[in-house]
Amino acid sequence: MKKAFTVLGGFFAMILTSGLAFAQEAAHGAASSGGSDSTVWYAIAAAATMSIASAFGALSQSKAAATALEAIGRNPSAAGKIQTPMIIALALIESLVIYGLVIAYLIQTRIPTLG
Repeated sequence: MKKAFTVLGGFFAMILTSGLAFAQEAAHGAASSGGSDSTVWYAIAAAATMSIASAFGALSQSKAAATALEAIGRNPSAAGKIQTPMIIALALIESLVIYGLVIAYLIQTRIPTLG
């Protein structure tokens, strides 16, 4: 668990401090390489939304399935009582990932057209 917090802390620190690198003004003679700064940030926000939603959705689904299968392994006669709530829980977890997909789509549609 400590390793996971270290990795996530490093990831969020990188995300929070990377804006400083993009805050610099372009050189006066340099031409823009297409797209505005806001376009880049919209794309980064959409990608971060989907990656975080997918990662934590997969982690929580694997934990729910592992716990349910462990319970069934300890008491096989309770499989019917465990399976239905597990499937409902997995569907609710997946709906949160789908909400992340919808949010990422809404962020992407805010990108101004290039050209």
